[in-house]
Amino acid sequence: MKFILLIFFAAIATTASAQWYNVSSLLKKKAVRTPAVEMVPGHYVAKINFDKRPPRPKIRPVIIDRSDYSLEAAEAVVMKEAQHNMRFRVYNDASYNFSELAHMYVKQNRYSEAKWYLLQSNNISREENDDKHTIQNLIDLATIKANMGDVELALQDLVEAHDLAVARSLNQFLETIDLAQQFIRQTKQPKIRPALIYADDAQNTGKDGQ
Repeated sequence: MKFILLIFFAAIATTASAQWYNVSSLLKKKAVRTPAVEMVPGHYVAKINFDKRPPRPKIRPVIIDRSDYSLEAAEAVVMKEAQHNMRFRVYNDASYNFSELAHMYVKQNRYSEAKWYLLQSNNISREENDDKHTIQNLIDLATIKANMGDVELALQDLVEAHDLAVARSLNQFLETIDLAQQFIRQTKQPKIRPALIYADDAQNTGKDGQ
């Protein structure tokens, strides 16, 4: 019985020592890391060049129909733009908005409103030193005033526009100004203002009448 147990323990010891030898030999070997993905020669990831990105599509501006049946809608759009530009102090753009509103009011024979908006536009264009716009505003103002019967004031605006064009060497406006002056002088009649009767004249008239 002892002999059998001795043979059994000897076999177990031999198996354990063999396993330990295999483990120790594996630890002595250098660990070799295998790549997670095998690289294929000649294939690389292209770098993204942000300078050569395709351009963004341009947004087309909304073209407003200025025909008679859509004047009210166009007026609302331009008025909103003018309010926005005035709020954020984009005065030069607001000046052009006011001129556009005036042109729409002229189409509707709303001369008083057109005149008011042109005066606002002209005040801004002077402050912004936009001489071209100022001259065009003066020409438009002269046309409106002539249609309202204020011929003398209209001619004064044209004289001012002429002097500014000469001073700034904007000769492209001179022909338009000259034609406007000729047209107003030939076709427009000054507004007839009622004569004013003063108190002394009224008393004298009363005495004469007695």
